[in-house]
Amino acid sequence: MLDKLERKFGRYAVKNLMIYIIVLYAIGFFLSLTMPEVYIAYFCLDAERILHGEVWRIFTFLLNAPSTNPIFIIFSLYFYYILGSTLERAWGAFRFNLYYLTGVLGTVLAAIIAYLITGLSGPFEFYMDTYYINISLFLAFATVLPDMQVLFMFLIPIRMKWLALLDVAFLVYSFVISGWGMRVAILVALLNFLGYFLGFMRRRGASPGQIHRKYVYKKAAAAGAAKSPGGAHGGGRYPGGAHHRCAVCGRTELDDPNLEFRYCSKCNGNYEYCQDHLFTHTHVK
Repeated sequence: MLDKLERKFGRYAVKNLMIYIIVLYAIGFFLSLTMPEVYIAYFCLDAERILHGEVWRIFTFLLNAPSTNPIFIIFSLYFYYILGSTLERAWGAFRFNLYYLTGVLGTVLAAIIAYLITGLSGPFEFYMDTYYINISLFLAFATVLPDMQVLFMFLIPIRMKWLALLDVAFLVYSFVISGWGMRVAILVALLNFLGYFLGFMRRRGASPGQIHRKYVYKKAAAAGAAKSPGGAHGGGRYPGGAHHRCAVCGRTELDDPNLEFRYCSKCNGNYEYCQDHLFTHTHVK
């Protein structure tokens, strides 16, 4: 299903989506320092106000920055940029867009369900802004690169999978001690990660080894392109003289000269894929 959606709508995917998200976080951070009441009054995720016509809050709540500390905000923004950009390179722009958008809509849906159950709404009742979206990004990253090390508290080296387990333990604890409104909020807001995790367990995601090989291949391809004098596109085996074409999206090097192509060793037959689909396609058996 994802392959079909990508072939149909992949051209509309926003590349480098995380850069735009980081810009929104930065704007929201400065807004919280200068006019914090403006965000609460007009932009925050308030289910009651959304149901009464203030539909722009479905997206403007993304102005909520992951930190309000002037020192830690720099590290937070850089950290989440690394998470998002790595996932986009591993999955392709379309699938990362879909994952993030599902997290946004899931968070909004969770806030509305919690409001309908409890009658409570707004940031002072449920911590429902970008918190669960960022957790879902982190959990997905830890699933893709579980053995990557980061400095916990800037001092202690720890693998991503252990930090992810701590997050999961905290979510389970929050689920147990919270009321039904918050329980629904936690479940619905993380549905995108649960869906991805099940797909990963079925071997449809990019493994850490595949991601590493992709980086090595991109580096080697860039080095080879630097040494090449740059030939013409004539005489290719595809229409227009192209030499490469992706078996999923149909793009060639004529559509984007920065695209890289490679054959998949796990597919039966000579199937070639672009960099966005080399590690996300369904293998042909």
